This record gives sequence, C-alpha cells and structure tokens, in this order.
Amino acid sequence: MIRMLRSARPALAAALTLLATAVTACTTGQAAQPDAGPRAATVTPARLGDTLPADPVRMVLPATGAESRWTQGLDVFVQQVQRAAAASCARDRGFTLPAQPPIAFIRYSELPDLDFIARHGTSESATVPAPSASPAPARTGAAAEVRACLTRGTAAAKALRDRYAETQGQWFSTVTSLRRDPATLRALRTLPDCFARYGIEARDENAYFALADQLMQTADASGLAVRERELGQAYAACMRPVEAVREPARAGLRARFLAAPEHAAAVRALRTTLVPALRAAEKRYGVPLVFPEP
Repeated sequence: MIRMLRSARPALAAALTLLATAVTACTTGQAAQPDAGPRAATVTPARLGDTLPADPVRMVLPATGAESRWTQGLDVFVQQVQRAAAASCARDRGFTLPAQPPIAFIRYSELPDLDFIARHGTSESATVPAPSASPAPARTGAAAEVRACLTRGTAAAKALRDRYAETQGQWFSTVTSLRRDPATLRALRTLPDCFARYGIEARDENAYFALADQLMQTADASGLAVRERELGQAYAACMRPVEAVREPARAGLRARFLAAPEHAAAVRALRTTLVPALRAAEKRYGVPLVFPEP
C-alpha cells in the first residue's frame, strides 16, 4: 500500500490526521517511464541527519517540503521519548511492556518534499533508528503497572509537545488557507495534462495517489522499488510548478505569522527554550534527534 501522508491540519494536541486518498482513477495502460531520467536499476535508501535548523521556527512551522523533514524528525523524537520513558519505568519496576507498532517518519500532504519523493517515491522514507538494546525482565506487567508506566511516557512526551503544539496547530491551519488561493488553484489545474505525459490518467493529486496505490499493489515484487521511484519522479515533476507557487506564498504567510503580536511570546519561547529541552530529553532518555535526508 502507498503510505498515507500526514495531513497538515492537526489538532492543537498535534494529533495530525492522515490524508485520505479514496478517489477512483483509471489508467490507459502501463505507467510510462518518467521523462526526468533513465529507468533506475536500484533505489538508494534514504539517510538520516542530525543537523538542526539555525532557527528552530523552521522545524516547528515548516514552509517547504524540505523543512518538513525537521518536523517529521521532531514528531518521531517525541514518540520515541514517550516510549523510552515508559520502558524505563517498566524496567525499574521489573517487568516488560507489551510490543508496540514501529514508529515511522510520516510526510505532510500540504508540504510535499519533492526532492525526497523523486528519489524514493511517495511512500518510502528513512528508517527510524531502533532504541538501544538492554536486558529486559521476563515478567509481563500487570494491567495497572502497564497503565502507570504508559502514563509516565505520555507525560514525558506532553512536556515536550506542549512547548510547540498549539503554535504549530495554528500555523498548519494558516497553511491550509492556500487551498483557496487563486494562484495555487491555477497551478493545480496543470496536473492532469502533466500526469498524462507520464501515462498516468488522474484528474488531481488525490486521484494520482489512488492510482499509484493500485499500481503498486499489482506490480511484480522484483520491480516494486523501481516502480515506486518512477511514480515518485512523475509526481515530483508535475508538482514542481505547484510548489513554485506555494513555497513563496507559504514563506510570506510565515513571515506575517511570526510578526503577529499574538504569536510573539510563543515564537520567542520556541527560539529560546525548545532546542535545550530537546537536548535534555536526548540525554535523559538516550534517544537521538534525527531527520530524514534524501
């Protein structure tokens, strides 16, 4: 399945929704090879980096797909802190926690990272580093014990998330206003013809994802990675004119957002306290703050 992209319309508690791509589409045959380059024999795995932005605002209030890699890393870091705090609590009490699904970097639908998608496709991302292995007690925790430790993990995550979640939620609500922007709408109308040049019949972005999901499900396993990259290259090529309009528009929105008096205190706190809090959590819980890189 094509991995759903995280929607840039989060609740204030940063419970961000996933983009639904339940739009039907059809194809007139096999998807054509992208015009951007030759068919790739292999797909290079994504990397991880640990370089923070000079201004932490770019990590919390991203305006481009590339900046959203920092945001993804922040999302993952807070989840890892939550799990590390809960696991530490369980070890101290001599029991193990139930297994949990793996954590993943999830991209933002409102901020498509076109360079990343062109290299890796629409669903692949870097692998979240596994926590350091340590001897685990054999005893399974009782329900009350497990709840107590999970609550401790939630509190540790909340202490970090509360530093930025409300401001970030307000920013993402601002970003979604571009859906109604006339210049953005004109740029989006170029998508069907562009997709058609790649042999993809899709009337809009949602239809593209629905079709890409269908094609990936029917692709031969041996060619899955190459097909994923081909589809990503087509998407990235067709979305570049859209992002050429939206990126400067988002930059302008962010400049006005940061200059607004009602955001002054929150922005000042982001710039002075967030990174020290993240570094302290790294040290306390042994969790690295890392970000996907192409």
